Amino acid sequence: MSTALFLAHTAAPSGAELATLRLVSALREQGRTEVAMVYTEDGPMVERMRARGVETRVVRGQFDSRAMTIGSGPLRLVAGFAALLRLGWALGGTAAELGADVLVAESSKAMVMGAVAARRARIPLVWQVHDRIAADYFGRLPTLVLRLLGRLCSRGYLANSRTTLATLPIGRTPAIVAYPGVELGTELPRADQREPADTVVAVVGRLSPWKGQDVLLRALAATKVRPRQVFLIGGTFFDEEPYRARLEQLARELALPVTFTGHVDDPGEYLRASDILVHCSVLPEPFGQVVVEGMHAGCAVIASGPGGPAEIVADGVHGLLVTGGDEHQLSTALDTLIGDPALRRSLATAARLRAKDFDITATARTVAAFLDDIAQRNDAAGTSHASERAPHG
Repeated sequence: MSTALFLAHTAAPSGAELATLRLVSALREQGRTEVAMVYTEDGPMVERMRARGVETRVVRGQFDSRAMTIGSGPLRLVAGFAALLRLGWALGGTAAELGADVLVAESSKAMVMGAVAARRARIPLVWQVHDRIAADYFGRLPTLVLRLLGRLCSRGYLANSRTTLATLPIGRTPAIVAYPGVELGTELPRADQREPADTVVAVVGRLSPWKGQDVLLRALAATKVRPRQVFLIGGTFFDEEPYRARLEQLARELALPVTFTGHVDDPGEYLRASDILVHCSVLPEPFGQVVVEGMHAGCAVIASGPGGPAEIVADGVHGLLVTGGDEHQLSTALDTLIGDPALRRSLATAARLRAKDFDITATARTVAAFLDDIAQRNDAAGTSHASERAPHG
Protein backbone atom coordinates (compact mmCIF):
# COMPACT_ATOMS: atom_id res chain seq x y z
CA MET A 1 0.00 0.00 0.00
CA SER A 2 1.42 3.37 -1.01
CA THR A 3 1.39 6.54 1.07
CA ALA A 4 0.15 9.71 -0.61
CA LEU A 5 0.96 13.13 0.84
CA PHE A 6 -1.38 15.88 -0.34
CA LEU A 7 -0.02 19.43 -0.41
CA ALA A 8 -2.15 22.60 -0.24
CA HIS A 9 -0.94 26.20 -0.39
CA THR A 10 -3.90 27.54 1.61
CA ALA A 11 -6.07 26.37 4.49
CA ALA A 12 -9.00 28.62 3.57
CA PRO A 13 -12.26 26.72 2.86
CA SER A 14 -12.62 27.38 -0.87
CA GLY A 15 -13.78 24.96 -3.55
CA ALA A 16 -10.51 23.17 -4.29
CA GLU A 17 -9.64 22.72 -0.62
CA LEU A 18 -13.09 21.33 0.22
CA ALA A 19 -12.83 18.94 -2.73
CA THR A 20 -9.48 17.73 -1.43
CA LEU A 21 -10.95 17.23 2.06
CA ARG A 22 -13.64 14.97 0.63
CA LEU A 23 -11.18 13.04 -1.52
CA VAL A 24 -8.57 12.49 1.20
CA SER A 25 -11.30 11.43 3.65
CA ALA A 26 -12.72 8.92 1.17
CA LEU A 27 -9.25 7.52 0.40
CA ARG A 28 -8.64 7.03 4.12
CA GLU A 29 -12.00 5.34 4.66
CA GLN A 30 -11.49 2.96 1.74
CA GLY A 31 -8.12 1.90 3.15
CA ARG A 32 -6.45 1.32 -0.21
CA THR A 33 -4.03 4.22 0.20
CA GLU A 34 -2.36 5.70 3.27
CA VAL A 35 -2.91 9.47 3.27
CA ALA A 36 -1.49 12.54 4.96
CA MET A 37 -2.00 16.27 4.42
CA VAL A 38 0.30 19.27 4.67
CA TYR A 39 -0.73 22.93 4.53
CA THR A 40 1.60 25.90 4.23
CA GLU A 41 -0.54 28.07 6.50
CA ASP A 42 -2.90 27.57 9.41
CA GLY A 43 -6.61 27.96 8.87
CA PRO A 44 -10.02 26.28 9.11
CA MET A 45 -9.11 23.40 6.80
CA VAL A 46 -6.39 22.17 9.17
CA GLU A 47 -8.81 21.30 11.94
CA ARG A 48 -11.40 19.97 9.50
CA MET A 49 -8.85 17.57 8.03
CA ARG A 50 -7.70 16.45 11.49
CA ALA A 51 -11.31 15.95 12.52
CA ARG A 52 -11.56 13.39 9.71
CA GLY A 53 -8.69 11.45 11.29
CA VAL A 54 -6.10 12.47 8.68
CA GLU A 55 -2.46 13.07 9.69
CA THR A 56 -2.11 16.80 9.04
CA ARG A 57 0.94 19.06 9.25
CA VAL A 58 1.44 22.81 8.86
CA VAL A 59 4.75 23.94 7.33
CA ARG A 60 4.85 27.71 7.22
CA GLY A 61 6.91 29.94 4.96
CA GLN A 62 7.03 33.54 3.78
CA PHE A 63 4.76 32.91 0.81
CA ASP A 64 1.79 35.26 0.32
CA SER A 65 -1.07 33.59 -1.60
CA ARG A 66 -2.10 36.95 -3.05
CA ALA A 67 1.24 37.24 -4.85
CA MET A 68 0.06 34.91 -7.60
CA THR A 69 -3.58 35.69 -8.17
CA ILE A 70 -5.19 36.73 -11.43
CA GLY A 71 -3.86 40.16 -12.43
CA SER A 72 -0.66 40.08 -10.39
CA GLY A 73 2.17 42.09 -11.95
CA PRO A 74 5.43 40.50 -13.20
CA LEU A 75 7.54 41.55 -10.19
CA ARG A 76 4.97 40.23 -7.74
CA LEU A 77 4.78 36.96 -9.67
CA VAL A 78 8.58 36.52 -9.64
CA ALA A 79 8.70 37.18 -5.90
CA GLY A 80 5.85 34.74 -5.36
CA PHE A 81 7.56 31.97 -7.32
CA ALA A 82 10.81 32.49 -5.43
CA ALA A 83 9.03 32.18 -2.09
CA LEU A 84 7.25 29.05 -3.26
CA LEU A 85 10.53 27.41 -4.24
CA ARG A 86 12.11 28.14 -0.83
CA LEU A 87 9.13 26.70 0.97
CA GLY A 88 9.20 23.65 -1.29
CA TRP A 89 12.63 22.65 0.06
CA ALA A 90 11.26 22.53 3.62
CA LEU A 91 8.24 20.56 2.45
CA GLY A 92 10.52 17.95 0.92
CA GLY A 93 11.86 17.20 4.39
CA THR A 94 8.33 16.71 5.69
CA ALA A 95 7.50 14.34 2.82
CA ALA A 96 10.55 12.22 3.63
CA GLU A 97 9.72 12.20 7.35
CA LEU A 98 6.19 10.95 6.67
CA GLY A 99 7.44 8.21 4.36
CA ALA A 100 5.45 9.45 1.38
CA ASP A 101 5.61 7.42 -1.83
CA VAL A 102 3.92 10.08 -3.93
CA LEU A 103 3.30 13.81 -3.47
CA VAL A 104 0.01 15.25 -4.72
CA ALA A 105 -0.02 19.01 -5.32
CA GLU A 106 -3.63 20.18 -5.15
CA SER A 107 -3.17 23.54 -6.88
CA SER A 108 -0.88 25.31 -9.33
CA LYS A 109 0.89 27.09 -6.47
CA ALA A 110 1.30 23.81 -4.62
CA MET A 111 2.73 22.31 -7.79
CA VAL A 112 5.55 24.89 -7.82
CA MET A 113 6.42 24.05 -4.21
CA GLY A 114 5.86 20.37 -4.84
CA ALA A 115 8.35 20.29 -7.69
CA VAL A 116 11.12 21.13 -5.22
CA ALA A 117 9.70 19.02 -2.40
CA ALA A 118 9.33 15.89 -4.54
CA ARG A 119 12.86 16.24 -5.88
CA ARG A 120 14.29 16.51 -2.36
CA ALA A 121 12.23 13.54 -1.13
CA ARG A 122 12.95 11.56 -4.33
CA ILE A 123 9.31 10.72 -4.94
CA PRO A 124 7.03 11.40 -7.92
CA LEU A 125 4.90 14.53 -8.07
CA VAL A 126 1.28 14.32 -9.19
CA TRP A 127 -0.44 17.57 -10.05
CA GLN A 128 -4.09 17.64 -9.00
CA VAL A 129 -5.34 20.33 -11.37
CA HIS A 130 -8.44 22.24 -10.26
CA ASP A 131 -8.00 25.19 -12.66
CA ARG A 132 -7.89 25.55 -16.41
CA ILE A 133 -4.27 26.35 -17.19
CA ALA A 134 -5.15 29.02 -19.70
CA ALA A 135 -4.23 32.64 -20.40
CA ASP A 136 -7.78 33.92 -19.86
CA TYR A 137 -7.57 32.74 -16.26
CA PHE A 138 -3.91 33.06 -15.19
CA GLY A 139 -2.50 35.46 -17.79
CA ARG A 140 -0.04 34.61 -20.55
CA LEU A 141 3.24 34.49 -18.59
CA PRO A 142 2.01 32.43 -15.60
CA THR A 143 0.28 30.03 -17.99
CA LEU A 144 3.48 29.43 -19.95
CA VAL A 145 5.47 28.92 -16.74
CA LEU A 146 2.94 26.54 -15.21
CA ARG A 147 2.67 24.45 -18.35
CA LEU A 148 6.45 24.21 -18.58
CA LEU A 149 6.83 23.27 -14.92
CA GLY A 150 4.05 20.73 -15.22
CA ARG A 151 5.70 19.16 -18.25
CA LEU A 152 9.11 19.04 -16.57
CA CYS A 153 8.14 18.07 -13.03
CA SER A 154 4.83 16.20 -12.96
CA ARG A 155 4.81 12.42 -13.19
CA GLY A 156 1.04 12.34 -13.37
CA TYR A 157 -2.01 14.60 -13.70
CA LEU A 158 -5.35 14.42 -11.89
CA ALA A 159 -7.66 16.76 -13.82
CA ASN A 160 -11.03 17.74 -12.39
CA SER A 161 -12.75 17.63 -15.80
CA ARG A 162 -12.16 16.99 -19.48
CA THR A 163 -12.23 20.77 -19.89
CA THR A 164 -9.26 21.13 -17.53
CA LEU A 165 -7.40 18.17 -19.03
CA ALA A 166 -7.55 19.79 -22.46
CA THR A 167 -5.47 22.73 -21.17
CA LEU A 168 -2.60 20.54 -19.92
CA PRO A 169 0.55 19.65 -21.89
CA ILE A 170 0.41 16.01 -20.81
CA GLY A 171 2.32 14.46 -23.72
CA ARG A 172 2.96 10.86 -22.62
CA THR A 173 2.58 11.63 -18.91
CA PRO A 174 -0.12 9.51 -17.22
CA ALA A 175 -3.30 11.54 -16.73
CA ILE A 176 -6.89 10.87 -15.73
CA VAL A 177 -10.07 12.85 -15.18
CA ALA A 178 -11.13 12.59 -11.52
CA TYR A 179 -14.26 14.64 -10.97
CA PRO A 180 -14.39 16.39 -7.55
CA GLY A 181 -16.89 13.98 -6.04
CA VAL A 182 -19.44 15.16 -3.52
CA GLU A 183 -20.53 13.51 -0.29
CA LEU A 184 -24.11 12.84 -1.28
CA GLY A 185 -25.46 11.39 1.95
CA THR A 186 -29.22 11.13 2.45
CA GLU A 187 -31.62 13.16 0.35
CA LEU A 188 -33.11 15.50 2.92
CA PRO A 189 -36.66 16.90 2.68
CA ARG A 190 -37.00 20.20 0.86
CA ALA A 191 -39.66 22.71 -0.03
CA ASP A 192 -41.73 22.06 -3.15
CA GLN A 193 -41.16 24.32 -6.14
CA ARG A 194 -42.98 27.59 -5.51
CA GLU A 195 -45.23 29.68 -7.70
CA PRO A 196 -43.48 32.29 -9.91
CA ALA A 197 -43.92 35.32 -7.63
CA ASP A 198 -42.56 33.36 -4.65
CA THR A 199 -39.53 31.87 -6.37
CA VAL A 200 -36.23 31.75 -4.45
CA VAL A 201 -32.95 31.87 -6.40
CA ALA A 202 -29.52 30.93 -5.04
CA VAL A 203 -25.95 31.41 -6.26
CA VAL A 204 -23.07 29.63 -4.50
CA GLY A 205 -19.45 30.63 -4.91
CA ARG A 206 -16.93 33.16 -3.75
CA LEU A 207 -17.75 36.72 -4.75
CA SER A 208 -15.35 37.33 -7.61
CA PRO A 209 -15.75 39.13 -10.96
CA TRP A 210 -15.13 35.98 -13.00
CA LYS A 211 -17.93 34.23 -11.10
CA GLY A 212 -20.37 36.64 -12.74
CA GLN A 213 -22.66 37.60 -9.88
CA ASP A 214 -23.02 41.08 -11.39
CA VAL A 215 -24.26 39.51 -14.66
CA LEU A 216 -26.86 37.59 -12.68
CA LEU A 217 -28.14 40.68 -10.88
CA ARG A 218 -28.63 42.54 -14.15
CA ALA A 219 -30.31 39.48 -15.69
CA LEU A 220 -32.68 39.22 -12.72
CA ALA A 221 -33.62 42.87 -13.07
CA ALA A 222 -34.79 42.14 -16.63
CA THR A 223 -37.00 39.15 -15.81
CA LYS A 224 -40.75 39.30 -16.37
CA VAL A 225 -41.41 38.11 -12.80
CA ARG A 226 -38.79 38.91 -10.20
CA PRO A 227 -38.06 36.28 -7.57
CA ARG A 228 -39.13 36.85 -3.99
CA GLN A 229 -35.66 36.15 -2.59
CA VAL A 230 -32.10 35.90 -3.96
CA PHE A 231 -29.27 34.35 -1.93
CA LEU A 232 -25.68 35.21 -2.86
CA ILE A 233 -23.84 32.55 -0.87
CA GLY A 234 -20.09 32.98 -0.60
CA GLY A 235 -17.27 35.00 0.92
CA THR A 236 -14.41 37.00 -0.55
CA PHE A 237 -10.73 36.13 -0.86
CA PHE A 238 -7.58 37.72 -2.24
CA ASP A 239 -8.56 41.39 -2.19
CA GLU A 240 -12.03 40.85 -3.70
CA GLU A 241 -13.92 42.78 -1.01
CA PRO A 242 -14.44 45.80 -3.34
CA TYR A 243 -16.36 43.52 -5.72
CA ARG A 244 -18.79 42.61 -2.96
CA ALA A 245 -19.32 46.32 -2.28
CA ARG A 246 -20.11 46.86 -5.97
CA LEU A 247 -22.58 43.97 -5.90
CA GLU A 248 -24.32 45.39 -2.85
CA GLN A 249 -24.60 48.78 -4.56
CA LEU A 250 -25.92 47.16 -7.75
CA ALA A 251 -28.55 45.20 -5.83
CA ARG A 252 -29.75 48.42 -4.19
CA GLU A 253 -29.85 50.29 -7.50
CA LEU A 254 -31.87 47.51 -9.15
CA ALA A 255 -34.14 47.10 -6.10
CA LEU A 256 -33.49 43.35 -5.94
CA PRO A 257 -34.26 41.29 -2.79
CA VAL A 258 -30.69 40.04 -2.33
CA THR A 259 -29.27 38.50 0.85
CA PHE A 260 -25.47 38.32 1.09
CA THR A 261 -24.77 35.39 3.40
CA GLY A 262 -20.97 35.57 3.44
CA HIS A 263 -19.04 32.32 3.59
CA VAL A 264 -21.18 29.33 4.59
CA ASP A 265 -19.53 26.03 5.53
CA ASP A 266 -22.46 23.96 4.26
CA PRO A 267 -24.80 25.69 1.78
CA GLY A 268 -27.18 22.71 1.79
CA GLU A 269 -29.77 24.42 3.98
CA TYR A 270 -29.94 27.39 1.61
CA LEU A 271 -30.10 25.13 -1.46
CA ARG A 272 -32.95 23.06 -0.05
CA ALA A 273 -34.83 26.30 0.59
CA SER A 274 -34.25 27.52 -3.00
CA ASP A 275 -36.12 26.74 -6.20
CA ILE A 276 -33.37 27.62 -8.67
CA LEU A 277 -29.59 27.42 -8.44
CA VAL A 278 -27.75 29.67 -10.89
CA HIS A 279 -24.13 29.08 -11.86
CA CYS A 280 -23.09 32.21 -13.78
CA SER A 281 -19.29 32.21 -14.30
CA VAL A 282 -18.19 34.40 -17.19
CA LEU A 283 -15.06 32.32 -17.86
CA PRO A 284 -15.23 28.57 -18.54
CA GLU A 285 -15.52 26.83 -15.17
CA PRO A 286 -13.00 24.02 -14.63
CA PHE A 287 -15.69 21.79 -13.11
CA GLY A 288 -18.51 23.32 -11.03
CA GLN A 289 -18.99 21.49 -7.72
CA VAL A 290 -21.83 23.80 -6.75
CA VAL A 291 -23.79 22.64 -9.79
CA VAL A 292 -23.72 19.06 -8.50
CA GLU A 293 -24.55 20.22 -4.96
CA GLY A 294 -27.55 22.17 -6.24
CA MET A 295 -28.75 19.21 -8.29
CA HIS A 296 -28.45 16.90 -5.29
CA ALA A 297 -30.43 19.39 -3.18
CA GLY A 298 -33.32 19.28 -5.65
CA CYS A 299 -32.87 22.69 -7.28
CA ALA A 300 -33.65 23.42 -10.90
CA VAL A 301 -30.27 24.45 -12.29
CA ILE A 302 -29.09 27.08 -14.75
CA ALA A 303 -25.38 26.69 -15.53
CA SER A 304 -22.88 28.55 -17.69
CA GLY A 305 -20.87 26.93 -20.43
CA PRO A 306 -18.57 26.09 -21.99
CA GLY A 307 -16.55 24.23 -19.39
CA GLY A 308 -17.11 21.68 -16.68
CA PRO A 309 -20.85 22.36 -16.14
CA ALA A 310 -21.52 21.17 -19.69
CA GLU A 311 -20.02 17.82 -18.63
CA ILE A 312 -22.48 17.66 -15.73
CA VAL A 313 -25.72 19.02 -17.19
CA ALA A 314 -27.47 17.88 -20.35
CA ASP A 315 -29.35 20.96 -21.53
CA GLY A 316 -33.08 20.57 -21.11
CA VAL A 317 -32.66 17.27 -19.22
CA HIS A 318 -30.90 18.04 -15.93
CA GLY A 319 -31.10 21.84 -16.18
CA LEU A 320 -30.58 24.71 -18.61
CA LEU A 321 -27.22 25.73 -20.09
CA VAL A 322 -26.39 29.30 -21.12
CA THR A 323 -23.29 30.96 -22.53
CA GLY A 324 -21.16 32.41 -19.75
CA GLY A 325 -21.41 36.20 -19.57
CA ASP A 326 -24.48 36.40 -21.86
CA GLU A 327 -26.88 38.48 -19.81
CA HIS A 328 -29.76 38.11 -22.28
CA GLN A 329 -29.52 34.31 -22.39
CA LEU A 330 -29.42 34.15 -18.62
CA SER A 331 -32.47 36.41 -18.28
CA THR A 332 -34.37 34.27 -20.81
CA ALA A 333 -33.48 31.07 -18.93
CA LEU A 334 -34.60 32.66 -15.66
CA ASP A 335 -37.90 33.67 -17.26
CA THR A 336 -38.39 30.10 -18.49
CA LEU A 337 -37.86 28.54 -15.06
CA ILE A 338 -39.47 31.18 -12.89
CA GLY A 339 -42.60 31.04 -15.01
CA ASP A 340 -42.90 27.24 -15.11
CA PRO A 341 -42.89 25.40 -11.73
CA ALA A 342 -43.73 22.10 -13.47
CA LEU A 343 -40.59 22.34 -15.62
CA ARG A 344 -38.56 23.11 -12.51
CA ARG A 345 -39.90 19.95 -10.85
CA SER A 346 -39.08 17.82 -13.90
CA LEU A 347 -35.53 19.15 -14.23
CA ALA A 348 -34.88 18.86 -10.49
CA THR A 349 -36.01 15.23 -10.41
CA ALA A 350 -33.66 14.29 -13.27
CA ALA A 351 -30.87 16.36 -11.72
CA ARG A 352 -31.04 14.48 -8.41
CA LEU A 353 -30.49 11.20 -10.26
CA ARG A 354 -27.63 12.67 -12.30
CA ALA A 355 -25.89 13.97 -9.14
CA LYS A 356 -25.38 10.37 -7.98
CA ASP A 357 -22.86 9.91 -10.81
CA PHE A 358 -20.49 12.21 -8.90
CA ASP A 359 -20.31 10.32 -5.60
CA ILE A 360 -16.90 10.84 -3.95
CA THR A 361 -16.47 7.11 -3.30
CA ALA A 362 -16.21 6.38 -7.03
CA THR A 363 -13.71 9.21 -7.51
CA ALA A 364 -11.60 7.92 -4.61
CA ARG A 365 -11.38 4.43 -6.10
CA THR A 366 -10.15 5.87 -9.39
CA VAL A 367 -7.59 8.11 -7.69
CA ALA A 368 -6.29 5.33 -5.41
CA ALA A 369 -5.57 3.07 -8.38
CA PHE A 370 -3.86 5.91 -10.24
CA LEU A 371 -1.62 6.91 -7.32
CA ASP A 372 -0.64 3.29 -6.69
CA ASP A 373 0.38 2.98 -10.32
CA ILE A 374 2.49 6.15 -10.18
CA ALA A 375 4.22 4.96 -6.98
CA GLN A 376 4.93 1.52 -8.50
CA ARG A 377 6.38 3.09 -11.64
CA ASN A 378 8.72 5.12 -9.45
CA ASP A 379 9.74 2.03 -7.46
CA ALA A 380 10.40 0.12 -10.66
CA ALA A 381 12.47 2.97 -12.07
CA GLY A 382 14.47 3.18 -8.83
CA THR A 383 15.17 -0.56 -8.87
CA SER A 384 16.26 -0.36 -12.49
CA HIS A 385 18.63 2.53 -11.83
CA ALA A 386 20.09 0.80 -8.78
CA SER A 387 20.73 -2.30 -10.87
CA GLU A 388 22.50 -0.26 -13.50
CA ARG A 389 24.75 1.29 -10.85
CA ALA A 390 25.58 -2.04 -9.14
CA PRO A 391 29.07 -3.47 -9.80
CA HIS A 392 29.15 -6.46 -12.16
CA GLY A 393 30.75 -9.67 -10.85
